[in-house]
Amino acid sequence: MQNARDRLLLAAAELLESGATVSTRAVCERAGVQAPTLYHHFGSKQGLIDAVANHGFTQYTAVENSGDPLDDLRTGWDRHVQFGLAHPSFYGLLYGRAEPGKPCAVTAPAHAALRERFTAAAARGMLKVPAADAAEQVFAANVGITLTLISQPEPDFGLSKRVREAALAGVLHTPSADAPATRASAALTLRALVDSDPGDLTPGERALLGELLERLTR
Repeated sequence: MQNARDRLLLAAAELLESGATVSTRAVCERAGVQAPTLYHHFGSKQGLIDAVANHGFTQYTAVENSGDPLDDLRTGWDRHVQFGLAHPSFYGLLYGRAEPGKPCAVTAPAHAALRERFTAAAARGMLKVPAADAAEQVFAANVGITLTLISQPEPDFGLSKRVREAALAGVLHTPSADAPATRASAALTLRALVDSDPGDLTPGERALLGELLERLTR
């Protein structure tokens, strides 16, 4: 027997998937509860919708660490696209109500995970730009291609792959013996390593080192 919270989540998810209007009354009738129950568990109708979208988005974008940052980034991109195509109503809800200067709380964990993957890539000397910048660029491209594919009668997955590789090539390079690390890439690598393991550095020393490394990456 599902509890009231689970019934509300399921009811909202079903209404979203069907494209129907997600009103407080419709959700509560479908879940067999009264409006105060919804407010008790989620605070508001928007709180319920965010909880539904967050659950679905997290399920699709969570990627196990394989030890290969580039492979993880590709897998994360593809799963993001798959989520959008499988749940266009959810996806439209996530990216169709952007507010100036206000990041989306639902997608923030996925964005943070992307920064972590780029930080791992930086530790291997693979980044051309700071991890935060790389995450912003690739995330923007990932959202753009997903919205494009949703609007197509037949999604062009080849287009997604080409955009993915172009986006990654813009922020990553593959170190080799024939192409030694540049000053900038070495600084990015050191910055990522210090961020993950600061050792005995004081906060002040870390701040000073971070400023020097930032200058070296330009």
